[in-house]
Amino acid sequence: MARKKSRLRKIKRFLSVLLLLAMFLGAGLLPPTFAHLTAENSIVQSLPDAQNLMEEGSKFYEAERFAEAATSWQQAISAFKANGDELRQAIALGNLSLAYQQLGQWSEAEGAIRNAIASLHAQSLNLLQTAQNIDSKDSSQILAQVLDIKGRLQLAQSKAEDALDTWRVSLDIYTKIGDERAVMQNRINQAQALQALGFYRQAEKTLRESTQILQSQPNSPVKVAALHSLGNVVQVTGDLETSRQILQQSLEVASSLPDQEAIADILLSLGNTARVQQDTQTAIKFYQQTIKTATSPITRIQAQANQLRLLLKTEQLSAFQTLSSQIKTQLNDLPVSRTAISARINFAQSLMQFRKKTAADNPSSLDIAQLLATAIEQAKNLQDKRTQSYALGVLGQVYEQTQQLSDAQNLTQQALLIAQAIDAKDIGYQWQWQLGRLLKTKGDIKGAVAAYTEAVNNLQALRSDLVAVNSAVKFSFREEVEPVYRELVDLLLQSPGNQISSENLAKASNTIELLQIAELENFFRNNCLNAQIRNPKKDPTAAIIYPFILPDRLEVIIELPQQRWLHYSTPVVEKEVETTLKQLQENLPKPHTLRQVQSLSQKVYKWLIQPAEAALAENKTPTLVFVLDGWLRNIPMAALYDGKQYLVENYNIALTPSLQLIEPKTSQKEFKAIAAGLSEASSGFSALPNVKLELEQIRSQVPSSILLNQEFTSEALQNRINSLPFPIVHLATHGQFSSKAEETFIVAWNERIYVKKLNELVRTLEQNRPEAIELLILSACQTATGDEQAALGIAGVAFQAGARSTIASLWNLDDESTAVLMSQFYQELGNKNLTKAEVLRHAQLALLQNPKYKRPRYWAPYVLLGNWL
Repeated sequence: MARKKSRLRKIKRFLSVLLLLAMFLGAGLLPPTFAHLTAENSIVQSLPDAQNLMEEGSKFYEAERFAEAATSWQQAISAFKANGDELRQAIALGNLSLAYQQLGQWSEAEGAIRNAIASLHAQSLNLLQTAQNIDSKDSSQILAQVLDIKGRLQLAQSKAEDALDTWRVSLDIYTKIGDERAVMQNRINQAQALQALGFYRQAEKTLRESTQILQSQPNSPVKVAALHSLGNVVQVTGDLETSRQILQQSLEVASSLPDQEAIADILLSLGNTARVQQDTQTAIKFYQQTIKTATSPITRIQAQANQLRLLLKTEQLSAFQTLSSQIKTQLNDLPVSRTAISARINFAQSLMQFRKKTAADNPSSLDIAQLLATAIEQAKNLQDKRTQSYALGVLGQVYEQTQQLSDAQNLTQQALLIAQAIDAKDIGYQWQWQLGRLLKTKGDIKGAVAAYTEAVNNLQALRSDLVAVNSAVKFSFREEVEPVYRELVDLLLQSPGNQISSENLAKASNTIELLQIAELENFFRNNCLNAQIRNPKKDPTAAIIYPFILPDRLEVIIELPQQRWLHYSTPVVEKEVETTLKQLQENLPKPHTLRQVQSLSQKVYKWLIQPAEAALAENKTPTLVFVLDGWLRNIPMAALYDGKQYLVENYNIALTPSLQLIEPKTSQKEFKAIAAGLSEASSGFSALPNVKLELEQIRSQVPSSILLNQEFTSEALQNRINSLPFPIVHLATHGQFSSKAEETFIVAWNERIYVKKLNELVRTLEQNRPEAIELLILSACQTATGDEQAALGIAGVAFQAGARSTIASLWNLDDESTAVLMSQFYQELGNKNLTKAEVLRHAQLALLQNPKYKRPRYWAPYVLLGNWL
């Protein structure tokens, strides 16, 4: 082992020589969510004078040798300038901007675009002065292509609105000259800009219009490329099933031509989509098909590297070792390019995971380090700072695994410096996280907190880009994002004698809220919450409770009114917490489990509430607002039991994923309801006979528009919501909440309404309905069993519907108790002196005090999420 460490140090010293210059150079290549313009979009024309230089640059660009491409195009520009050929100079300058963008040299890219446009203006002026005749279509096309590149640059610099304006100008040009292929790519570009601005429905509309245009066109390479691009874009937005359908269509078109390499590329995309869908076996099959079909060794190695990760995930260890041997022999034969280097790094990471999972000594740490050393040297030769930083950081992970902490820290800091220099936040956060872990291991808690805090800050800056960063190997939220937040909270709550400062408690609670927002955004796979985030206004009557599950303990932070903080910790391992909560969740809906429910809920009460009883009583706090974590979300806090009483008997109770997402304020509206439900069996779901009674009782309490059974279609609900400005929408129907958006739905008569469609259903005519739904009620729905974060789906539905407050059921009871509770709820709702949390509590107490319904299974499933006032 000592000999291996010595050889690892030699590799590290060799690398430090290579990295001296790299630490001081460059700006960054933006994450691939902003970089869907491919080599085919570079401007390549038939040029008389500098033909060889232009073609040479294009070949270098396609081989991902961007620095060499830039050199060739710079030489071409000099030749055109000497000849006074402004038109062709503009072409070369546009291409040069693309190369600079790939190198992360943003100011140089901007300069090249400015010069390209100036060149075109000069050329137009020259034509007017000399009355020279040139094909205006060529000139227009070149201007549009330069504008396309300018839009790409603007989007990469987070100027999405500017990019959209630029692309609209180039679209007009393409439309006038009849360039259908360019029109299609432009539409896809615009959809990306719309997503960046948060206009998801407009983006989807643009993409679907593009698909419709393509349907009427004959099969061609253009159609293949456009459908393939569209499928990839839709995958990024999170509509995975649609992505798969579009990619399958592009595969059929490519197969009819046939185009082997296009087929392989599409199979690779299908594998990636299946992997994101957690359909591992299908993903492996697609990767295997890619390997058989691909004529390009780069495409083949990408598929093999991705397949290798899945073999490890599914513990097919023998197949893993066979495939890894094949990859190792092929890597050295690949032409050097960013993709080839990324495949090498991907391979090294898989080998590291294999060693960690199996405790095997083969491959050795030295073998992995040598793979990465080669990757670093190749990236340096290509002047590819982004890839260089990534390879360095992963090599730091190798040293972290072998406990060579000083070497690991040195490499990690070098990787971080390069990432910061090129503003590559998506990899920079990983090295800050890694540095935090190393400093924590060394006992430098203050330094570790600083590093973790910067990692979280970078994650917040990335926001929606997380779902699309590094499309070759997408982030796993649970493995590569969530732990950063959790480990920071852990560090902030560590202190001798458990005396945590108010500053650290505030930071920890804020980090918990940021994690909740990140989880919701990962649920939707976009940043749909961006516009809703705000500085929270405090309710002076509420205590905010943050229970947080850590591997070795359960932490509770409470913010009392007037910003007083409480903090306590229970030394209970995560497994025991999880087992207790799962048992409680399973027993709560059952008819004869009262003793087990009270015993388990008393145990949870002792963890969460008992240490704060005196402080809550002293503050006379009427309302408890919970920001729940993990399995706790699936448990109704109202049912926590102190040995004599349930929590709901003493407090109003509400949930929120984050105070930054809701603004607690009282409603001045007169309550009217749109109430829809199913009492008859439909769409494979059983009848809910008491729904009819439930809706009738709602109508008897508040003015209501009713949709029952066959009347309750998604179209009818949409029409009612958009034509009647009723602040309450009540849906009494089957539904399921899950941690996955594609498994979260509400059942209408004719179909399931999935959560991602809910936005367009209730907000189609936003201009006619400027205000959000005041109260959304979902009765008869239930959380998916066995899903730790199933209740995340409740928050997903609430925010997708734009509801200020949502009441949902954690489990479904086909019982008249629901109708009784809802009747009481609406009766109380008319009292303007009561908050929504009080109204729900009174309705629950009415059942609890009725001998027929006193068990928690009847009154406990209903939770209030969002605005509790």
